[in-house]
This record gives sequence, C-alpha cells and structure tokens, in this order.
Amino acid sequence: MSVKHLTRVNRLKMLYEGKAKSIYATDEAELVIQHFKDDATAFNGEKKGEIANKGAMNNQISARIFFFLNESGIKTHYIATLNENDQLVKKLAIIPVEVVVRNVVAGSLAKRMGKEEGTELDDPVVELYYKDDSLGDPMINRFHVNSFKIADLEHIRVMEVEAQRINNLLWSFFDERGLLLVDFKLEFGLHQGQLLLGDEISPDTCRLWDKETGEKLDKDRFRRDLGKVEESYKEVMDRVMK
Repeated sequence: MSVKHLTRVNRLKMLYEGKAKSIYATDEAELVIQHFKDDATAFNGEKKGEIANKGAMNNQISARIFFFLNESGIKTHYIATLNENDQLVKKLAIIPVEVVVRNVVAGSLAKRMGKEEGTELDDPVVELYYKDDSLGDPMINRFHVNSFKIADLEHIRVMEVEAQRINNLLWSFFDERGLLLVDFKLEFGLHQGQLLLGDEISPDTCRLWDKETGEKLDKDRFRRDLGKVEESYKEVMDRVMK
C-alpha cells in the first residue's frame, strides 16, 4: 500500500489524549493519527499553559527528524505528515519506560549530581524512567524492570542500544545546524511484534542550546519563565528544516 494511499485515511474516534498530543483511530486498524497540540505542561503537569503554534512547529520538527532517522536505518512509527498538526503513524503498544540520553549536565542531573549546568559529559549517560504520572515518572533501572515486570528485559536492552545510536545521529544532525543536543527523551513501542521508536522528537522532548551563545531554545524557556518561547521553537524549526 503506497504512502499516497495511506494519507487518505479517515480520522475516527480519539484513543488517547496526553499533555501535548492526541491519538486518533483511523479506518486502517494498524495506523493512527498523532495530533500535536499547542498545550504546554511542565513539572508533571503542575505548570500548564499554551504556546502559540507549538503543535504545528513540533509536527514539522518531529517529522523532519523522524524522516532523517528512518533514512539512517532507525525503525520508527512515522509514515507521513498529513497536515499542519497531524501525522500518520504506526499504532504502537507503548512500553512504559522512557529512555533519557544526556550529553551535557542540565536539569535534574545537575541537582542530583551537584554539578554545574552546562558541563559536558565525557560519555553520554543513559537513564530509564517508569512512565507513570501519578508517581512522577520515577527513575528506574533494569532490576526494577525485572522485579516489577514492567517490560521485557530484552526490549530494554535494545532500547538502550538504539538510544545510543540515535544520540550519535542526532548529535551530528543538530551540530550541523548550530545546535547543541544537551539531552533528550525517547519512547518505544511494539507494532506487530516489532520494536519501533515512537512519540516525538522536538523542543518539548529535547534540550537544545545554541552552540555559540548557549541560549536555551527548548521547553526550558516555558519551565523557567525565560520568555521568547514561541520564538525559540521557531528558531529550532527554521534550522531543522534546512
């Protein structure tokens, strides 16, 4: 079935509504529509707001990056961009473990380790977090995954390896565009038994700083009330789309 044919699918009932996106069923059972919203949240939903045109910008940014990753041999859920705010993606059974890759000390890592924000790490740090809003998405490791039967350990191993491959690819991708990839979050899921990268990659899920000035160009501007939030997202979009 061609991509052109697939993009004619009809949007049906909402299956899931998250903080930044909604997922809709389609008339193709194994495909869903991922809708990007302008809503913004931080600190596990304690801070809420709206960023003008964020949904449309994140849709473009994430689509461009997923296209790049697909072309680079990373298996993802992305199929096509349908319109300003919607993507057609493969339906995933999301694994409830987020993988965070850190290249530079920032955010919670600076607090936990007592290190100055902006310190570049000798080697990337890979962390796992249990996806549960009611618990504040706690950090876990493979022992927790195994003991609490959170996920298949082989899937976790593959996710960690893929996260490092993705980090290498994205580091170069952003570096060529004058951006420092400080850290980022990934989610994976199963589609017909195959492990795929899902969710999104955008200023909502990455810390991105200008290489020359160190200016933050991501959701930290919203979290920390730094202003120029929409302008920063647009700056990232303009660079990513080059």
